[in-house]
Amino acid sequence: MLFGQIGFTLPVGIKKEIIPFQLVNNLPVITVNINGKILSFILDSGVNSSIYFSLNASDTLDFKNTSPVLLRGLGPEAGISAVRSTNNTITVGNAIDRNHALFIVFDMNLNFSPRMGIPIHGILGNDFFKNFVVSIDYKAEKITIYTSQNFDARKKLRRSIEFPLQFSSGKPYLNLKVFGENKWEEVTLLVDSGSSDVIWLFNRSGFILDAPLNYFEDFLGLGLSGNIFGKRMQIDSLTLGSFKLKKVNVAFPDEEAIAVARNFQARDGSIGGGFLSRFTVTFDYSNKRIFFKKNKNFRKPFNYNMSGLTLEHQGLELMIKKNLAENQVFSETSTKKIETSTMQISLIPKYIVVDVRPNSPAAEAGINIGDALMSINGKPSYEFKLYEILDMFSKEEGKKMTLEIERNDEIYKIKFFLKNPIP
Repeated sequence: MLFGQIGFTLPVGIKKEIIPFQLVNNLPVITVNINGKILSFILDSGVNSSIYFSLNASDTLDFKNTSPVLLRGLGPEAGISAVRSTNNTITVGNAIDRNHALFIVFDMNLNFSPRMGIPIHGILGNDFFKNFVVSIDYKAEKITIYTSQNFDARKKLRRSIEFPLQFSSGKPYLNLKVFGENKWEEVTLLVDSGSSDVIWLFNRSGFILDAPLNYFEDFLGLGLSGNIFGKRMQIDSLTLGSFKLKKVNVAFPDEEAIAVARNFQARDGSIGGGFLSRFTVTFDYSNKRIFFKKNKNFRKPFNYNMSGLTLEHQGLELMIKKNLAENQVFSETSTKKIETSTMQISLIPKYIVVDVRPNSPAAEAGINIGDALMSINGKPSYEFKLYEILDMFSKEEGKKMTLEIERNDEIYKIKFFLKNPIP
């Protein structure tokens, strides 16, 4: 009796596949096809199974073999209700899994799209990594997958450096060294391509100081079990073998948000896209190893959002633009000028302030939650992607920002200078 391979496979005769992706907030967003519907998923090595967010009726798919479950993840709240479905067909490029299991979440609060600025329908987890060697080129924004039996690291990964991976509950872990002012330690971190931050550490002892203050409080992210808050700061350096990065952003999530992760005693935190995006990263699960090759972003400085603003993409609004033109009409006896007009109708993104960090430049300038962002330094906000605005707020300390915001149907012009939030 013959048994088909479980999980993702490539068609017979195809040894590799190149899959483009969009890098948004350090996260690889790929196109997937589930049961005939095209969707956008985050490729996330930090979760085991795929998760689909059923946010509205138009996103709904037909699922078979369903059963209710309770999901629990990072965050302070209890688990969320979901439905587990099997026997789904999912394709990524030419890679296909004809019996894919995924979890369907109906909680409207678990929605990554507004803060990503693009539609995010779900998460593709470690099931995608198990049968392939997966190479993520963050600079070129392409993923190359190889069949494990046809992969020769010596030929494919020249100038890449190999490190061992550990696995716990199917998830990959890596050992690194972190250095603070008064402490250094070797840490075991979850390799989490679905986290946009550089690094999260669970043990803040020896790093966080109140005198002198070396951190600030902030929203860290959206977890399966609610919003995650914590402290942000910079550590002196982080090393992985011969790779060394200085003045590295690090977040320390609040204790109640990481109760689930504490069940895995070997885990000291996670390493995310803010670190991974400085490399081409190649995962080889079957041989328990990972390869890193630094790219042109390796030496980029680590900066935080220096405005204090958190924005969300809250749908689209109608923009009507009327263009006037003067045309000449000729006849045998005269020439007349006639004014004509055309109307251009388009949908543009609407960006809303959903949080203002206390004591930040934006807060001191008077920007409030609920304000709509209309322009940035004289350019309409709709001409920017949301992640481009965040990048602008995180680049150049001391840069003057002139924003136009709409509040209660009135337009206000507000000016401030970007300031590093680390004391």
